[in-house]
Amino acid sequence: MANIKSAKKRTRRNARRTAVNGARRGRIRTYMKKVEAALAGNEKTAAAEALKAAQPELMRGVTKGVLHRNTAARTIARLNARIRALD
Repeated sequence: MANIKSAKKRTRRNARRTAVNGARRGRIRTYMKKVEAALAGNEKTAAAEALKAAQPELMRGVTKGVLHRNTAARTIARLNARIRALD
């Protein structure tokens, strides 16, 4: 356990950031599940709409430091390719 005042403050701050990042990551996962569900149901227009809604959320995760930029770009590209492959 930390005894120094600044270390205690850092522990509190880390706990807050962990909670915020976890919520943000969960939100991204929810959007991704909607895209996956539409893809599983072979619904091209629904999948495209879901991806359109998920893209800003993924990029927001990049901006906030939850995801790496290339990870988000790769995810979007792969989902896009899967949507185009439908039909």
